[in-house]
Amino acid sequence: MEHFIGALKKYAEFSGRARRTEFWMYMLIYFVINFVLTLLGLDTIALIVALALVVPSLSIGARRLHDTGRSGWWQLLSLIPIIGAIVLIVFWAQDSHDANSYGANPKEGVPA
Repeated sequence: MEHFIGALKKYAEFSGRARRTEFWMYMLIYFVINFVLTLLGLDTIALIVALALVVPSLSIGARRLHDTGRSGWWQLLSLIPIIGAIVLIVFWAQDSHDANSYGANPKEGVPA
């Protein structure tokens, strides 16, 4: 839950880097919240939550892409049905690169 709250604290911060754990835990909690709300028949509330979390989702996605050495603009691939989503998932799943133009490797100094 700390990763989800941490992403919300960086609501519109598109600079920097995000580790895989931070990104995937945020996405997991995001989908669970929307799934539970939809399952309970609260579709309107699920839509409001989804709309409220668009900006943090884009920002953590951009920071995750920065961690793999790519620009956040790669998220525009999501506009291409199926293939765009597959390519983005592959990019998001890749391991961190060493220090790059987006900052230092967030894994450095963190015990495995």
